[in-house]
Amino acid sequence: MATKLVQWLTVFVLLASSWSAIVFNLLPMKVDERLREVVLPFPVYLLVAFGCYSLGTIGYRVATFNDCHEAADSLKKEIQEARKDLTSKGFKFS
Repeated sequence: MATKLVQWLTVFVLLASSWSAIVFNLLPMKVDERLREVVLPFPVYLLVAFGCYSLGTIGYRVATFNDCHEAADSLKKEIQEARKDLTSKGFKFS
């Protein structure tokens, strides 16, 4: 089973090789100029689409992030215990 990195790199290599073959006339056949004009800005479109996907994914993850009330209460209790311990050793909190 391939990792996500391998999957992304495979897709990137396939798209980049196809794009460069069309743009730089590496194909043994004649490519219509209209096709080249459409394919030329394709990397910019992919970059914009990837940015939109990334922002959407981050926004979704932030919106559905679960709060851990038990962990927060436990952390507050540990902080109070640490303050008491440090106060007993002469440390002063302002």
